[in-house]
Amino acid sequence: MDRTTPEPEVTPEAPPADTSDDIQHSTPAEDAAPAKGVAAEHAVSSERDGVEEATAAEEGPAADIDTDTDAASDKVSGPEEEAPAEEASAGEKGEEKTPSGEAPAVEESTSAEETPAEEETPAVAKGPAVEGSTASGEDISGQDTSDPDTSAGDGPAGPPDEPAAPSKWRDRHPVAARNVGWTVTGLSLLLICFALLMPTSAPKFTPGVFLRIPVEAVLGAAVLIVLPRRPRIAVAILAGASLGVLTVLNLLDVGFNMFLGRGFNVVLDWVLFDDAQSYLKDTMGNGGAIGAVIAVLALVIIVLVLMTLAVLRVSNVMTRNRDAASRATLVVGTAWVTCAALGLQLSGPGIAARTTVARVEDRVNRVQATLKDEAAFAKEAKKDAFGGTPGDQLLTDLRGKDVMIAFIESYGRSAIEDEATAAGVDATLTAKNEALTKAGYSAKSGWLTSATYGGSSWLGHSTFLSGLWINNQNRYRTVTAGEHLTLTGAFKRTGAWRTVGVMPGVQKNWPEGKFYGLDNVYDSRELGYEGPKFSWSTMPDQYALSAFERLEHGKKRDKPLMSEIILTSSHQPWAPIPKMIPWDQVGDGSVYEGIEKAGKDPEDVFYDSKKVKEEYGKSIQYSVNSLIDYVVKYGSKNTVLVFLGDHQPLASVSGSNASRDVPVSIVAHDKSVLDKIDDWGWTDGIKPDKSAPVWRMDSFRDRFLTAYGSTPAKR
Repeated sequence: MDRTTPEPEVTPEAPPADTSDDIQHSTPAEDAAPAKGVAAEHAVSSERDGVEEATAAEEGPAADIDTDTDAASDKVSGPEEEAPAEEASAGEKGEEKTPSGEAPAVEESTSAEETPAEEETPAVAKGPAVEGSTASGEDISGQDTSDPDTSAGDGPAGPPDEPAAPSKWRDRHPVAARNVGWTVTGLSLLLICFALLMPTSAPKFTPGVFLRIPVEAVLGAAVLIVLPRRPRIAVAILAGASLGVLTVLNLLDVGFNMFLGRGFNVVLDWVLFDDAQSYLKDTMGNGGAIGAVIAVLALVIIVLVLMTLAVLRVSNVMTRNRDAASRATLVVGTAWVTCAALGLQLSGPGIAARTTVARVEDRVNRVQATLKDEAAFAKEAKKDAFGGTPGDQLLTDLRGKDVMIAFIESYGRSAIEDEATAAGVDATLTAKNEALTKAGYSAKSGWLTSATYGGSSWLGHSTFLSGLWINNQNRYRTVTAGEHLTLTGAFKRTGAWRTVGVMPGVQKNWPEGKFYGLDNVYDSRELGYEGPKFSWSTMPDQYALSAFERLEHGKKRDKPLMSEIILTSSHQPWAPIPKMIPWDQVGDGSVYEGIEKAGKDPEDVFYDSKKVKEEYGKSIQYSVNSLIDYVVKYGSKNTVLVFLGDHQPLASVSGSNASRDVPVSIVAHDKSVLDKIDDWGWTDGIKPDKSAPVWRMDSFRDRFLTAYGSTPAKR
């Protein structure tokens, strides 16, 4: 207002009593106008007395007061927009209260001369709340739904000809922002429930598993609702990160159950990732392996971050809507207790779930059991019935025989009994049994229960040869670091055999060869192969046997030969598969170039549930053909062959409920060799009958040593 202009006539205000009554029953937005009108009247009165400094300080950055008191009452002053953040926050929480019958603006303007302008704190007026939002103007979806253009009262926030523009996207599009908020909150809830309810094996991923009430969610919500802000944020972050870690472990369980038929062991199984990387490198190339590792690491980080953000999001929404969240938590908790008490179910598991709690308990128990098992097994490995037996008392009934112990990769019971593979494998076993009979050989077969499943072949090898149950990497390290007598070591101790190993799957130094009592080990680098790899398998089985004949078996020796041979052509992904060729054409293996190129693509086979079973069966046929054809062609009257599978194939081939049984056969030209095991009850031929005895694999060593003349050491 121009101070040189004569003072205009001012319209009188309503009586104080009426004004007080209006203020008591009005909304905050309605309070601002009369309060401002009184302040303006007081400012005019002060100007008459010549107190210009106090008037200027009271007006602050607001627009000049117009002579019309109605306009003055509609004006919104600058200090209202500059209210401290602390006051706004207090307003959101409902902590700022105006005494009944009094308006803050009236109270502050009653003594303009005594109260400095900078201490003035105008009341922040708000419009009516949007439906579905809290008193703070924030929707329960997590979005701020307050309208900055109307929250300061009825008048404009600035000069009439310069309306304030919304500064945020959510202000310009409140409905869309609210919908986005609802969506994000809903997805956060779904992610949390998924993590709490997810199973640890692929076949169990059914809708019914997720239509349950997780008790962990109820308890977590109750804790987060009652906590103060800072502890609540810390607990939400910790809970989200922990839930992310558990989700990663559950995903590992899914993978391990699919491939190895068991869950992930957090103490022992980290070493297997190195083998997994080597497998990826062999099957996908170096670039593909690196890409896969990066993808896995990225997935882990994404899971951890998303789970933490999801818990924080839900925590914030519950806090802003504490009453509604408390009621909902009570209702859901009551429903959980009721379902648990009545044992209510949908199609499978109970509606009242405590999956995560049970799973954490199980992991803790497994960790404790693993740590105890390490000490117990170390003592067990030192006990050996034949550990002190002199060499001249071992294997006396096999002296002079060339003994071959051959492991066929993934040769499990499912190869013989599963409908998808049985026809082809059974036909091969029948044909090769006839070929052996025609060549003067006899055979007996039974079943062994392997210590491993779907992979970790070395655990099966060590269990069979040591007579100890080696079902994890820790036990393997313990036994191979000791001096426990192995079956191959028993042959060496006698001094009557030369002992060698043919290990086409070993591509680096293998110190375990000494533990197994092998005089010489031929790994993939020493077999002279110049052909292509067949996925993971470094060379065809026929070539490995041909190299064995060239390097050891076909040479003149002063003592018989005991050999351990690992055949790898039936290793996953079962594509491409080599083909049998005339033995005299094997050469250095370069002949396999065309065969490998003409083979099937692993990706076309491994991820097709039907094709993968068919190709698995064909790979077993190839390995059996290679081994039996070798014996028929290069064996002699002194040949004794022991061959078996190391484990069942992975669950996608053998089935999720498949046993761990593998076939085992003993083939000999000398019938007296088989007479020694007549009391075993095995089936004649190289195909065990379904009713044939099933033994644990670790029992074979002692049975074999005893059957062929070995004497346990005296204690």
